[in-house]
Amino acid sequence: MPRIECLVFDQPGPDNTQDTLAIAKQRGDELGIRQVVVATSTGQTALEAAKVFSRGIWEKYVAPDPEIVAEAEGLGVQFLTCPHALMGSLDTAVQSRFGGLPPGEFVSYVYYTFCQGVKVAVEVVLMAADAALLDTDQDVIGIAGTDTGADTALVITPSFSFKFFDIRIREVLAKPR
Repeated sequence: MPRIECLVFDQPGPDNTQDTLAIAKQRGDELGIRQVVVATSTGQTALEAAKVFSRGIWEKYVAPDPEIVAEAEGLGVQFLTCPHALMGSLDTAVQSRFGGLPPGEFVSYVYYTFCQGVKVAVEVVLMAADAALLDTDQDVIGIAGTDTGADTALVITPSFSFKFFDIRIREVLAKPR
């Protein structure tokens, strides 16, 4: 049985970005993983990841800084903008109109019990798979964080959102306490 290192940070946040990227790169190289998905709001985390990895699909939530995007794209980063797979979609519209807790939001809150980054890492991998940017037969490194930066890294067997229950978190490489 292999022993796998998992970084557990005392505090969440962007101060953990470099350590998170380093362990993700190290484990990705050990496993031969060729797909990396990174959540980014401003483009900064994608840029930092692009300097560490030589591959990846990069996801963004809002329009990032154009200069950061240009620099990251120059390093081979692709940006994806689309509805969130677990929260912020059709389920949220139904909830707003009729009340109740939609299944996607329920699942999101379960992931939040681990940390925000686990929820976001799973979600951006689903989003990238739905956009046909991933080979769903190959594992992926999913990287996310708490608000900004990266403090969570997972090895995930990806799936499309319509096959949500096929997704597997294989390894937790980093997360805040």
